[in-house]
Amino acid sequence: MRCVAVTGATGFIGSVLCPALERAGYRVQALTRRERRDSERIHWIRGGLDDRQALKSLVTGADCVIHCAGAVRGADYESFHEINAAGTQRVFEAARSEGCAHLLLLSSLAAREPALSWYARSKQAAEQELDDHGTPSVTIFRPPAVYGPGDRELRPLFELMLRGIMPIAGAPKGRLTVIHVHDLVQAILAWLRRPATGRGPFELHDGAADGYTWPQIAALAARMRQGRVLSLPLPETLLRALARSNLMLARCTGRTPMLTPGKVNELRHPDWRCDNTAISAALDWQPTITLERALAEPGLWRDPGQ
Repeated sequence: MRCVAVTGATGFIGSVLCPALERAGYRVQALTRRERRDSERIHWIRGGLDDRQALKSLVTGADCVIHCAGAVRGADYESFHEINAAGTQRVFEAARSEGCAHLLLLSSLAAREPALSWYARSKQAAEQELDDHGTPSVTIFRPPAVYGPGDRELRPLFELMLRGIMPIAGAPKGRLTVIHVHDLVQAILAWLRRPATGRGPFELHDGAADGYTWPQIAALAARMRQGRVLSLPLPETLLRALARSNLMLARCTGRTPMLTPGKVNELRHPDWRCDNTAISAALDWQPTITLERALAEPGLWRDPGQ
């Protein structure tokens, strides 16, 4: 039975990935900051990305490492870099020292646009860490916005859309891509079957090759609710003013803000399309959950029991 080490196991993606690994018959060693009880196939390692001893324990005996952990909020670049870049370096240094054969970095589509935000720059820096240290048999995935049960970012937007209101923070003529967490997990499982896939980076999306425009998303929601959806474009000047104020407040209170000037840059970027061709050819993987299907089946994006 193969053993897989997972960081970010208690986060949105990791909490879907680990049960899928169990069902697929893998043994899992997972990193956690809180005390958790082991199950039959999941062994929890207490620690964080700054704990080299915990990372050594995490990867000892593992055949593959899947690095999902990362920071999506922060009040300065150093906060993002410490987790996304330096944390990645420490994980893969531990993996190399323990002889782990195959490594997967879950990066972000934002990494291809590092000038936009601290987050994007730190994700590109994480990828660069792998180049700088000559990590063997490493693969990089660059998913776009990921949604599904457990997501806290896109769910409020879906709920509003299906009530007939769609606030638009993105570029009015922009195009974006998304992927459902279940499809992303299936891509990871496909990689585990063929871990010597190559470095990539591999982009992946839900099958909408040309992405979505905001009017297209509004039309999908209108069809699902069988009624009109009112689009409410948010002025860029307002978003930027709110972002600056939010960042100043966060720095005063010690919070980790979500809306920052960099996040507005990401939202207003006009082209977040990507291409599934390379990963589909390399892994024989295809997405199955389109945005239209997800909107039609609320169980695909709402938490169980809602």
